Amino acid sequence: MIQYTLRCAEDHRFDSWFQSASAFDKLKASSMIACAVCGTTEVEKAIMAPRVSQSRGPDVPDTPTPLSQPATPAEQVLAELRKHVEKNATYVGRDFVSEARAMHDGEAPTRSIWGEAKGEDAKKLIEDGIQVAPLPFMPTRKTN
Repeated sequence: MIQYTLRCAEDHRFDSWFQSASAFDKLKASSMIACAVCGTTEVEKAIMAPRVSQSRGPDVPDTPTPLSQPATPAEQVLAELRKHVEKNATYVGRDFVSEARAMHDGEAPTRSIWGEAKGEDAKKLIEDGIQVAPLPFMPTRKTN
C-alpha cells in the first residue's frame, strides 16, 4: 500500500491510499479518482515530504486501530454518513447518470439514489439543473 497526497485542479488537497503506484495510474486514467471536496477528476499527486517516525507521540494509541474500524473522528463521521446513505438510498451503480436524468425528466419515480458517474457526466447533470453531489467514499467492491 502507498499513501499519496493528492491535489485537484481547484487546489483542494487530500490523502488517499493505493495498492501500488501503477494502481493509482490506472485509476487516474479511468477517471476513478475524484476530489473529495468538489468532485473533479482532474487530480494529480502533490509534492509530499517523507514521513519518518521514531517514537509514538501522546496522541498515538499503543495498539493500532484495526483497518476495519475508524481511527479518527473524521473517519467515524464518514462511516456514519456511509451507513446513512446505504440505509436510505438505492445504489444504482453505473446507471446513476441515466437514473438521475430519468427522475428529473419525470420518466422514473423520484427516490434517493447513489452510484457512480464520471466527473464530466456529473457536471452535465448539474448544468442541466439536476442536483447531485459527490460522496466522500467509493462503493464497496465485492469479489468472489
